[in-house]
Amino acid sequence: MEYVRITSIEDPLFVKMHELMGNVFPPEEVLEFDLWKEPLEDPSIRVFVAVNGDEVVGATEYRYYPDWNIGMTDFTIIGRPGLSLGRFLAQNRQKDLNELAKENGKVLFGMFAEIYDPYKSMEHEFGGVKPMDPFVRREVLSHLGYRRLNFQYVHPSWKNDGEAVSGLDFCFMPTDDTLESIPAKLVVDFLTTYYSVLSNKPQAWLQMIEELKSKENIELLPL
Repeated sequence: MEYVRITSIEDPLFVKMHELMGNVFPPEEVLEFDLWKEPLEDPSIRVFVAVNGDEVVGATEYRYYPDWNIGMTDFTIIGRPGLSLGRFLAQNRQKDLNELAKENGKVLFGMFAEIYDPYKSMEHEFGGVKPMDPFVRREVLSHLGYRRLNFQYVHPSWKNDGEAVSGLDFCFMPTDDTLESIPAKLVVDFLTTYYSVLSNKPQAWLQMIEELKSKENIELLPL
């Protein structure tokens, strides 16, 4: 199995990856095909696929922010069971992020991720792919070291229609697992930067950001 980076929508592997995304994720979580052109060409956005033979069987997108020395996992897709894809993608992603932090003269501080809470919503089927089941994914991410940030989270729909998407927790995986909180300013700065590409922000998201600005630190809770 190969871990291959994609940097263009012209790459045949991207066509396969986008089709896989559409089969697995709900529509509001999938950016339109043509809108991927600039993100893929952005050197700070890292999109990799797991290629088994000539088939794209998994994918992950993530970013490294040198100013904050943190990563963000945008998504992880396991398209087929029985290939140890979760471990394959997680290990290669972590190795890549550690190298990027090392080039930045630092040890990675940690990584953000949005994680579905199936105990709040049972709506997500994820294409019937059992390894993508929200209960399974949540437990796996907990094993990896992710912890829930202590606030009510919503995010703007990637359809850019001004709708707020709920049913997720915003989480952080610290490199130092004894860490009990992180600065609220880091969360605010990150979220406002991360969603700057979407012009139509829902009121619920704007209110959430304002509430976070009034805090000093945000507690890390068990996932």
